[in-house]
Amino acid sequence: MKADALSVSELSVGYGGVEAVRGITLRVEDGTITTVIGANGAGKTTLLNGIMGVLPASGDLTFFGRTLTRLAVEERVSLGLILVPERRELFSTMSVNDNLQLGAFRFHSQKNSLRARSFEEIFEIFPRLKERRRQPSGTLSGGEQQMLAIGRALMSKPRLLMLDEPSLGLAPLIVREIFQVISRLRDSGVSILLVEQNARAALQIADHGYVMENGVCTLDGPTSELRADNHVIETYLGLGRR
Repeated sequence: MKADALSVSELSVGYGGVEAVRGITLRVEDGTITTVIGANGAGKTTLLNGIMGVLPASGDLTFFGRTLTRLAVEERVSLGLILVPERRELFSTMSVNDNLQLGAFRFHSQKNSLRARSFEEIFEIFPRLKERRRQPSGTLSGGEQQMLAIGRALMSKPRLLMLDEPSLGLAPLIVREIFQVISRLRDSGVSILLVEQNARAALQIADHGYVMENGVCTLDGPTSELRADNHVIETYLGLGRR
């Protein structure tokens, strides 16, 4: 069994007096993709924000053996825990290059040659970003903006990359391209926690999955088992048993 990149035990997250996530326990093995699927409003985004420290949470969080519970967001980022939010949060008037540069902020003291190498690595993954590197990010298509959001996160050299609905609003061909990149990142050693409404795509590339419904985890297991589960098939894959 691989070591855990992330271990979450009895995590509850709330905001505005509402406990939106209750008693979630999950783990992400190092070098794997773990997905959390569920309908809109199930609490998936709240879960990620609790892990990231954006929202107050109770429970135990361990990142590569280190307790996160008392650490601020900035400290979690410095350890290599990186979130790509659902809304991407790009700076629309800034160029692609400048948005990527912001992703490398925690390495600002390193030599320029190392940062330049990071740019080339991102452009190798997303050639379209290189073509548009001087364009304001607000002029990019939805798919290109998602590529930029992921590229900016990769500039920080994440040990665990958390992705919140990366397929949202994208055309099927672009979704396929984004998910191929996510698979390649896993193969290169990046641990990934993928939150998705597109259960079919997520379960195809992930190693392990969790189903969230109404703020709690109702089912988990290897994705090969989840793809064969009657409830998952009927509720999330849009299929029925023949």
